[in-house]
Amino acid sequence: MIDLMFAKEFFRTHRETGAIAPSGDGLGRALSRHVRPRHTESRHSDSRHPESRHFESRPEYPAARAVLEVGPGTGTVTRHIARALGPADTLDLVEANPRFVRRLETALVADPALRAVAGRVRLRPGFVQDQELGRYDAIVCGLPFANFDAESTAAILDGLLRTLNPGGTLSFFAYAGVPALRRGLTTGRARARTLGVQAVLARVLTEHQFGQDFVLGNLPPARVHHLSMRSALVPAGR
Repeated sequence: MIDLMFAKEFFRTHRETGAIAPSGDGLGRALSRHVRPRHTESRHSDSRHPESRHFESRPEYPAARAVLEVGPGTGTVTRHIARALGPADTLDLVEANPRFVRRLETALVADPALRAVAGRVRLRPGFVQDQELGRYDAIVCGLPFANFDAESTAAILDGLLRTLNPGGTLSFFAYAGVPALRRGLTTGRARARTLGVQAVLARVLTEHQFGQDFVLGNLPPARVHHLSMRSALVPAGR
């Protein structure tokens, strides 16, 4: 089903919205992959059969984690993140579009998945560049970097990486085929901007990427990139 509000915002604020429809469930699962708690195997004995052993995989919830989602839009990916949160985890949502902020405020009350964690969610209206961020164990970013300029893209991604706690992850996505399409269709300043953004993304992926997912079932298909702090960027607060 088409989200008419989302489609309207795409045409009204194409640069910030970046897509005509919200992310699909497959993309939401891929983006929230590293928000999920680790699983451990526990060995159990059957008292009726002492020689019997079986293993049970169950979530391991470490110390409370801080999670950040940048650009949650109408909350499609946020619902996947909410289901992945541990009992003491917190979630910050940074959203620049006032209409999406109002939709999220309503969803935190009305949507069962979000209402269950609403007491641990902080909604922060505005651009991420203007926020005083804390430190995070997992970040999910839904910003349409293909619509930005190179300077903004570098500032946002490098800034988010600096907020990661040791072992933390940053996940973001790009639509498959769009980089090549933009290179082929743009000219002049638009082409220069496109090439600048793609150079920034290539540098960030080379320095920080540890994994990726390809979500063929999304519309359009998307590639999810998972990053960690693997180079000499100076962490925030130091």
